[in-house]
Amino acid sequence: MSAALEASAPVWPVPPEGGWTADDLDTLSGLPPHTQLIDASLVFPCPQSLFHERAMSFCGHQLHSAAPAGLEALHRFTFDIDRQNRPEADVIVLRAEALRSHDQTRVPATSVVLAVEVVSPETLSLDRETKPLKYARAKIPHYWRVENENGRAAVHVFELEPTTGTYTSTGIFRERMKLDVPFSMDLDLTQIKTRRDRSQ
Repeated sequence: MSAALEASAPVWPVPPEGGWTADDLDTLSGLPPHTQLIDASLVFPCPQSLFHERAMSFCGHQLHSAAPAGLEALHRFTFDIDRQNRPEADVIVLRAEALRSHDQTRVPATSVVLAVEVVSPETLSLDRETKPLKYARAKIPHYWRVENENGRAAVHVFELEPTTGTYTSTGIFRERMKLDVPFSMDLDLTQIKTRRDRSQ
């Protein structure tokens, strides 16, 4: 390899024995924004599609507007499950008491009431398999998975079953989503579009 190529090649962080920890995300230099920690390994962000951006923005805005006092909605904020897992959901609803400083970079998973993931082709297994298992183990009561069905949103809604400690499906919503938990909301999912109507 030439000296020029060596100089331009990215320098990847080398994990310590036992892997990275949740604290390392705040101290490692040069990490891309929104890097996550899953099973002591760094998970770097991928480019986001227009559908992903609009679905995430819609869910964040609607949940922020509907949340009662004492709850807040945040976009792409990390939370600690354990020493080896510090994921970042696309949207979380959490107890506002967990937000104690403008400088904080994470919250405990015990403060999260709802986690929302918008599925991308690159995150299929994470959002459908890995993250739901970890969120359930962390006892996050509610999980939504937003899928792109030909440019329209389908929201898969799950609730934690306390006896088994696993998520159970409570419905799939495509045009209108009316729920009573974790709080009352009535959402028009047709507003999540990959193309805008010029008349609007």
